Amino acid sequence: MYLIPKPKQIETKEGAFFISYQSYLCIDQSCSAKVARQTLLFHENLKKIIGYDLEITRGNAKQGDIVFIQDNKKDSESYQIEITKENVVITGSESGLWYGMQTLLQIAQQEGGKLPCIQIQDEPEIANRGYYFDVTRGRIPTLNWLKTLADRLSYYKINQLQLYVEHTYLFRNISELWRDDTPLTAAEIIELDSYCAERGIQLVPSLATFGHMFKLLSSKKYTHLCELEDSDKAPFCLRSRMHHHTIDASNPESLELIKSMISEYMGLFQSNLFNICADETFDLGKGRSKETAQKYGKDHFYIHYVKELCEFLVQNGKRPMFWGDVILEFPELIQELPKETICLNWGYMWNEGEERIQKMHEVGAVQYCCPGVCAWNMFVNLNWCAYQNNKRMCSYAKKYEAIGVLNTDWGDFLHINHPEFSRPGLIYGAAFSWNTSDIPEYEEINKWISKLEYHDNKEKFLDIVAGIEKNLGFTWEHACRYREILDNIEEYIQENKKSMSESLNVMNNIDKKNERLQDIQLQMYEYLKEIDSDRKSEIYPYIISIDGMIIFNKIGKFVMTKDFGMTFEIMPDNKDLAQELENWFYHYKKVYRTVSKESDLWLLQDMICFYGNYLRDWCII
Repeated sequence: MYLIPKPKQIETKEGAFFISYQSYLCIDQSCSAKVARQTLLFHENLKKIIGYDLEITRGNAKQGDIVFIQDNKKDSESYQIEITKENVVITGSESGLWYGMQTLLQIAQQEGGKLPCIQIQDEPEIANRGYYFDVTRGRIPTLNWLKTLADRLSYYKINQLQLYVEHTYLFRNISELWRDDTPLTAAEIIELDSYCAERGIQLVPSLATFGHMFKLLSSKKYTHLCELEDSDKAPFCLRSRMHHHTIDASNPESLELIKSMISEYMGLFQSNLFNICADETFDLGKGRSKETAQKYGKDHFYIHYVKELCEFLVQNGKRPMFWGDVILEFPELIQELPKETICLNWGYMWNEGEERIQKMHEVGAVQYCCPGVCAWNMFVNLNWCAYQNNKRMCSYAKKYEAIGVLNTDWGDFLHINHPEFSRPGLIYGAAFSWNTSDIPEYEEINKWISKLEYHDNKEKFLDIVAGIEKNLGFTWEHACRYREILDNIEEYIQENKKSMSESLNVMNNIDKKNERLQDIQLQMYEYLKEIDSDRKSEIYPYIISIDGMIIFNKIGKFVMTKDFGMTFEIMPDNKDLAQELENWFYHYKKVYRTVSKESDLWLLQDMICFYGNYLRDWCII
């Protein structure tokens, strides 16, 4: 039997408890109104697992019942489960009871109505365990999908969710931000916030307030607040959208505007936290604020602006958070920020070192460690990298007394990957932040996830998925960079050419890679018989994405032949490949719309049309 996260103590005993159709879910008189409501949620999920309905009562437990007892003397998220032949009793704090319910659901998922007699004592090692999802650079999910995400987070005991917003919220007085988009609305945020709260999740507002403000600072109304003059007149490209558009921190109007946006947005959330981001301010001091930055020093200039926003939040009863990449250059200045401030210290490499975490710890920063699900820039996530990265960062969090872990899922280059592919990475973060002391090996936890999450009775689904990332060739990032070269985006031409040249080796044996990808795709078709009916639909997006990888590997042949001096024994017909690409995209869009609003789908479509035209016009001169 597998449990994710792995509990701290498990003792198995003889015998079994049978969940009879006459069993009751008994809410002890000690339980709060919230626990009573959560029992109703547990009841719904248990019915899906065992197939029959149990009655619910309050107090007066009898033999054969599943009983919930609230003990406020227990630590805030601890719980105990005792399964005997006579009863199931879950005891815990208010939050702990909810986590005990999730563990019991996992047991029932695997054991059915006959539960082994067992005693579990459990509590998390890291208090704050979060997930961060990008709803700006490609995808704006539907509310229904976000609720499904919240359900999954709670099942694996994650207690915080943040949505990364630059321009994808419907601000009342800035229609230029969202007029060509499908933004999240106040009603959706309020509904999601309530939905999360009932499931033990704090929905934390996150808003770009310094760098990464493309839409705001390209608008006619606010382009004068952009650090670089005339940046709104520059040709659009995905890299520029991410790399530029830092706000002019020397202009008092900038603070006034950002504070007004924060005020409108923070009122939608119950959380006492607020993430102002403030990361990757690449243009700071290079344009309109150059004189001020030189006068005070770039470091102090940066901190002054961040401090203003943090103090504003504290005055409004909120605890500020911000990304730590900039302050790592001058860590001692963390002391100038309000003591409540939390530094979000990120690092996404599979072999990520501890130096960044150690550096901020030594200057007394209160911090979260922030790993990633390794999803961005490609069709299918790099699960092995996500495992290694989360394993390291969660361990550093424990070692350097970080108060939280925030596992990130970014959407660089239009969020091409299907968001559901991040499930393994999400679960790695959930498991390792709860229990940093007992981290399973990669192959082992993939068996657990295959069983628990994908309802795979042979426990091999993620083994099949693991083969995909071993056959990368001409990736989506390559496609985006090459288009910037052909579009003559001068700023990035040399960098893009260098990056493409350094990636020539990935095109070696590209036909063999495509053959292996086709084999994996066929394995997935065959493996449908091993997946329970409620999870079979999870395989279809993988099949679609593998086709996308194969098609772009073929496109890479034309790119590398024309501009990078490579030759290939076999070349596809360029016009046939163009049609294959466009037919594939029709099905890709169907998958896209199952989880996302239209959002930036039009930009993805533009990219596909670009490559369709490129293939039809292709020739070597």
